[in-house]
Amino acid sequence: MEMVLTVIARDRPGLVEALAEVIIAHGGNWVDSAMSRLGGEFAGIVKISVPEAQIESLKSALEALGHQGIRVTFETNTPSPPPAGTKARLGIMGQDHKGIVRDVSRVLAEKSVNVDSLNTVVFTGSMSGEAMFSAKADIVLPDELDLDDLCEALEEIAGDLMVDVELKKVN
Repeated sequence: MEMVLTVIARDRPGLVEALAEVIIAHGGNWVDSAMSRLGGEFAGIVKISVPEAQIESLKSALEALGHQGIRVTFETNTPSPPPAGTKARLGIMGQDHKGIVRDVSRVLAEKSVNVDSLNTVVFTGSMSGEAMFSAKADIVLPDELDLDDLCEALEEIAGDLMVDVELKKVN
């Protein structure tokens, strides 16, 4: 049986090990994960496989990690095939301000584009010293959507957002 776990804790050494120990102690296997330190917090999502007979005891052990300040939520997962379509990578760069993610994600949703991964960061510009925004996303376009059409739709809002947009097909 597959499970997807979300993990949040105050960042400190040993968090991943504590989680991995609980998983392996219940016969589980760490399959896939994405983890990061955000604002002093450790945040992650982990896909594991675990024998069905161990699920309830694993859930109890994961909840017990709360005593160590590690909050774990979990969902059993029935694997589904990845979305079909054209894979692409989207890059956005510009001066930071509110609404960039909302406006770009609105265009993606209107075009039925699936977001596989999204990483954003705000950093200080080297020349200007102003806050800069950068986003990188792996996306999947539906078969009926042409990459050029999506690029055109994103370029329409890029001027208002004062960002540069880069979109390229990946294999």
